[in-house]
Amino acid sequence: MYITLMKSKIHRARVTEANLDYVGSITIDEDLMDSADILKNEKVQIVNNNNGNRFETYVIPGERGSGMICLNGAAARLVHPGDIIIIISYGQFDRKEAVDFEPRIVFVDDNNRTIEIRNEEEHGQIK
Repeated sequence: MYITLMKSKIHRARVTEANLDYVGSITIDEDLMDSADILKNEKVQIVNNNNGNRFETYVIPGERGSGMICLNGAAARLVHPGDIIIIISYGQFDRKEAVDFEPRIVFVDDNNRTIEIRNEEEHGQIK
């Protein structure tokens, strides 16, 4: 049996752009992708802290060092520039792998630059 776990997340990123006329996806600064161990075309879940929307899409690399977080296509209707989102990737693990797995939790500043990487969360922990 396989178990789905959070593999990584980018916590409280700020949406920099919403592009309705694009074919679809989320564009993420490649530096953030590296920090969160997220690959090109990887499926991610987006959680919008401003309006509660939760949806899935796939990742397109954005310019390295740009801080870009751009929702494209239909997903652009679910965010506004300036919204705070959480970008979550998941992985499939067998039980043996799952027991020892540690996710990557990337915390960013207001410009979507990595300021800290952790491997666990606690209830009540703020940012």
